[in-house]
Amino acid sequence: MQARTASVSRQTRETTIRVDINLDGTGVSRLATGLPFLDHMLDQVARHGLIDLSIQADGDLHIDAHHTVEDIGITLGQALDQAVGDKKGVTRYGHAYVPLDEALSRVVIDLSGRPGLEWFVEFPRSHIGEFDVDLFREFFGGFVNHAKTTLHVDALRGRNAHHIAETVFKAFGRALRVAVSKDARMGDVTPSTKGSL
Repeated sequence: MQARTASVSRQTRETTIRVDINLDGTGVSRLATGLPFLDHMLDQVARHGLIDLSIQADGDLHIDAHHTVEDIGITLGQALDQAVGDKKGVTRYGHAYVPLDEALSRVVIDLSGRPGLEWFVEFPRSHIGEFDVDLFREFFGGFVNHAKTTLHVDALRGRNAHHIAETVFKAFGRALRVAVSKDARMGDVTPSTKGSL
């Protein structure tokens, strides 16, 4: 089987990002974004998605984290798009429900070739430590636009902001793991009546 890996670098006047991804990995991550809570969330994606993920980021954090978080989402999306290739034989759709104590989130993904984000997540406070929770939507927006995926994210319940965020990222990893997995019954067929995605 051909390796489903990609290495993508992105450099602007605001950020320098490098992402290395292996869709057929074991959940190993090497993360240095300058944002410890984001590193913690991205580790959940790798671990629960069984995706090997390396992300190095140097951004203008002296201003705020917005550019860095969005550009990481963009670069991760580009890397996923490259690694998944022509999508022949992939499951295409994935979904997951993940609980953490009182919190429960659902993530549904379609490797559709069409970017779209439906985001229904409310947090009980504006920050988790130093991290602005508004930036999670920016991350996923950047991701879907460049991975060319449809993504529905619903936080169904929760009172603790950390728990809510963690269930979202764990569910995202699990859903992604299903969507990119090879379906032996599909063989070398593209999972679309159009013949391409």
